[in-house]
Amino acid sequence: MTNFDEIIDRRNSNSYKWDKYANPDIIPAWVADMDFKAAPPILEAMQRVTDHGVYGYAQAPAELNLIVIERLRTRHNWDIKPEWLVWLGGLVPALGLSVRAFTQAQDAVMTPVPVYYPFMTETRASQREMQKTKLILKNNRWTFDFEAIRASITPQTKLFLLCNPHNPGGTVFTKEELTELADICNAHGIVICSDEIHCDLLIDPTATHISIATLNEATAQNSVTLLSPSKTFNIAGLGGSFAVIPNEALRAKFTQTKAGLMPMLSAYSYEAALAAYRDGADWHAQLLDYLRLNHQLVLDTVAAIPTLQMVPLEATYLAWIDARATGIANVAQHLEAAGVGISDGAGFDGEGFFRLNMACPRATLEEILRRIKAAFTA
Repeated sequence: MTNFDEIIDRRNSNSYKWDKYANPDIIPAWVADMDFKAAPPILEAMQRVTDHGVYGYAQAPAELNLIVIERLRTRHNWDIKPEWLVWLGGLVPALGLSVRAFTQAQDAVMTPVPVYYPFMTETRASQREMQKTKLILKNNRWTFDFEAIRASITPQTKLFLLCNPHNPGGTVFTKEELTELADICNAHGIVICSDEIHCDLLIDPTATHISIATLNEATAQNSVTLLSPSKTFNIAGLGGSFAVIPNEALRAKFTQTKAGLMPMLSAYSYEAALAAYRDGADWHAQLLDYLRLNHQLVLDTVAAIPTLQMVPLEATYLAWIDARATGIANVAQHLEAAGVGISDGAGFDGEGFFRLNMACPRATLEEILRRIKAAFTA
């Protein structure tokens, strides 16, 4: 059994998450990495690479491709071919790569907001028009506003950036929702780029993740799916991710654009991914049990604070909390003063909300929530 209660001191370790704040009293709960040690098979794999002592250029092990194919078949009911796989140095640069590959300078990219901020920053960096539609709250879950999507499409709309499961909303979109979205995009010749990095972090045990490419052949041929073990197995710093692209022409555009822009993966990246997918199932199951209890703790705390609201998560370990009723102009600054570092919702195009990372030992989370409660009920 993994001891997820173990508190590992990450300060002064050059941690992007923990060394952000000059004030050591602030507990970071912002960026999406977990405060848990990686699964033992991953640690063992990293040690083997280290012990080898030669750190030259690497390529994807044949076994890794087979493991990915088997995993998608058994876990996500998706039969893919090896040639559809494109290994990548990271998922965020893959978003920018997709924008560059599938749009021209005069084209537009559509995405529902709030959304993971690189969807917007990568589009702007590519100097493309960003078309935003709002997610709507329906039956206590965030979902698409299909009327707004249809109304916002122009002849310049060439790419739809989808986040499923959704970050920061926590929604696992249903087959019906995905089908309606895919039908719209397919009818208008809009390529779908689907970020599915959180697909194995289902907080609601009744939820089922559906890759949009599995809906039908038309959608498979009109989509790029981005995946990675990084969030699930807490190895984001190692940089390994991959795209699944069934359409040969789209794949050729993607790989041509990738040349010279995306670094090669290291042996550490490949071996960590292999160990995670091949040997990490027990650790993953224990992680989900732990995160589900953390999620309930967050829900209970938010429910006890009259000025905060939260929709229960279907997936991810990132709570999306509505603080608009507090009347506080800068919630992030207010919480930093209370000793908690969160992600300001404004960066996701969700003004008045904040995102809270709950993937930490329970004692740490309890202290974070104690401080949040004090900050909004004092």
